[in-house]
Amino acid sequence: MEVNGYEIRPGANLEGADLKNANLSDANLEGAILEDAILAGANLENAKLEGANLRDAYLMGANLNGAYLMGANLMLAHMRGADLGAADLRGAEMDSADLEDADLTAADLRGADLTDANLKGADLTAADLMGADLTEANLKGADLRGASLRRADLSGAIMPDGTIHD
Repeated sequence: MEVNGYEIRPGANLEGADLKNANLSDANLEGAILEDAILAGANLENAKLEGANLRDAYLMGANLNGAYLMGANLMLAHMRGADLGAADLRGAEMDSADLEDADLTAADLRGADLTDANLKGADLTAADLMGADLTEANLKGADLRGASLRRADLSGAIMPDGTIHD
């Protein structure tokens, strides 16, 4: 599969690629290198991105609904307003990721590292955050209705009401 002149396949090296608004729904990008890639507005619905490197990638407004991102590196990723509803993010590295106003409804974030992540205004309704690391994360205004926070580390996190968790 080729998109915008880039070959889309498992393990592909797409570092810095411009895939803005690309349709990559159902694409298999397991283990792909997408560091610094521009995927703003891209459709990655149900895409397979297990173990992919999306460090510092631009995913603002991207559709990742139902995407499989288990163990993916999303450190420093820019995901404001992204749709990650029902996405599988188990064990994903999301340290310092910007998820402001992102839709994470029913997302599986078990064991994910969200240390220092910006989740301000994010919709985490019915999300599974069991064992997730939310140390010093910003959850101000986030919707946590029905979310599972069992064994989650909330040390120093800014809670939805603006208080800091001890």
